Amino acid sequence: MSGESATGLLMWDEAVTRYDFGPSHPMDPVRLALTMGLVRAFGLDRAMEVRAAPAAGDSTLRLVHREDYVAAVREVSEDPGVADGSYGLGTMDDPAFHGMHEASALIAGQSVAGAEALWHGEVEHAVNFAGGLHHAMPGGAAGFCVYNDASLAIARLLELGAERVAYVDVDVHHGDGVQAAFWDDPRVLTISMHEHPRTLFPQTGWPEETGGPEAEGSAVNIALPAGTGDEGWLRAFHAVVPELLADFGPQVLVTQHGADTHFEDPLAHLAVSLDAQRAVQEACHRLAHEYADGRWLALGGGGYAVVDVVPRSWTHLVGIAAHRPVDPQAAVPASWRDEVYARTRQLAPARMTDGRTPSWPDWDAGYDPADRTDQAVLATRRAVFPLRGMLT
Repeated sequence: MSGESATGLLMWDEAVTRYDFGPSHPMDPVRLALTMGLVRAFGLDRAMEVRAAPAAGDSTLRLVHREDYVAAVREVSEDPGVADGSYGLGTMDDPAFHGMHEASALIAGQSVAGAEALWHGEVEHAVNFAGGLHHAMPGGAAGFCVYNDASLAIARLLELGAERVAYVDVDVHHGDGVQAAFWDDPRVLTISMHEHPRTLFPQTGWPEETGGPEAEGSAVNIALPAGTGDEGWLRAFHAVVPELLADFGPQVLVTQHGADTHFEDPLAHLAVSLDAQRAVQEACHRLAHEYADGRWLALGGGGYAVVDVVPRSWTHLVGIAAHRPVDPQAAVPASWRDEVYARTRQLAPARMTDGRTPSWPDWDAGYDPADRTDQAVLATRRAVFPLRGMLT
């Protein structure tokens, strides 16, 4: 790596909104357009370099995905009618659509290019809120995800010479695809904090999932009970993530910020506020500076309250990465509220906050054996920390 990082990078190409499973699908690409609109309304596009990268080519996609799977995506992309559920394509979660390969590879290309810019010292921080498609597997689509841009970005960093990359996933769903891609690779530490697999897709992410024989302790899963709110969610994050990053010493921190932990999200059962999401974004920024020399690739992910939650959450993420954080008390610009109504016929939120002031008790303050969140945290620490030579 060479050069001095001075600016942030926002990866954006309007064509990522072509990642569109259809009008009845919960992953409405309007959430991406509205996020970029809110970023612009706050002038954050002038605080970062906005860059469009080319789509990931076949050689890049094959860093993670099987050649036969990429060929299958290309085939249904040209003729969605041939999709029959093979490779996870043509299912209710991942219906085939014209241009599926091109849109998916474009999103992947943004994350890979952001990772390259970090490694080469062009920037300290890079954001691709269209990314974070963490369920895609090497040989199949899953959970609204076709190509796993997070895994591809990490794989590219390893190809460039990185020896330690940490991945922290705070989406409400388990980051199963990224865990699977690096299950037996000790160079990658994957940490996923999600709703418990008993109550939510993909029914994986148990604390006992700790990595393969060659990488024991490199997979970390914090499985939180349904109904967990701000205090428990933040306590769990701070009880696990900072200590592991301090121990691992990543050269790059990759984070996934699915907004579907929010209490308004229709597809899950956590009760987290926008303000707590922002607090974790700030924590990830700080941890990148403390343990990864500031090299931070921040990705989007899930999030299906496409007007009220996703644009505000990811605009906060962009502001933090730009070193121009948006005041939670700030009024949402009227121009953006007009855009929301024009696009969706919905009323936009008025402020950049849910009116919460997040706080949490430190883990060192004591453990409550009757608290289900504390039970979840302790299960994770007991499963992983000894494998890394750390005290629980």
